[in-house]
Amino acid sequence: MKITSLILVLLLAAWLPGCASKPKPRVPLALKPNVAPELVQINSQGIEEYQGRQFDQAKAHFQQVLTGAPTAAEAHYNLGLTLFALGDSDQARDHFIEAANLAPGDKVIWDSPALRAYGSPDANIQKQPKDPNYSNQRPGFGGSPRR
Repeated sequence: MKITSLILVLLLAAWLPGCASKPKPRVPLALKPNVAPELVQINSQGIEEYQGRQFDQAKAHFQQVLTGAPTAAEAHYNLGLTLFALGDSDQARDHFIEAANLAPGDKVIWDSPALRAYGSPDANIQKQPKDPNYSNQRPGFGGSPRR
């Protein structure tokens, strides 16, 4: 009985780490071939800057791509990733949603942070702290805050 229990515990201990695998890191996407070649080049520069953690420069390049190709879902997604990295999660959410609207069924885009209940597009980027004046305390009896 003790040997069986020990074997079961060891098997469980060996199996559990496999369930705790890291999520796949999110990376900017290349544009589809139907976009102008100069915009593909600008997008590639933005991707390199994003990967080099030069988020301000990447943001400028992705915005430039969107000026030339406003219906490029990948450019919206890339700008969303960059804005999230810069801490502007509200604007990032808008671009993630726009990317999802422009690319129905794209698994990478549909797995973006704006469309998931929890999570960050990049585990290395720290989430911005909440406003210090924010409180999740319920108001007291009568609807007014407790004193």
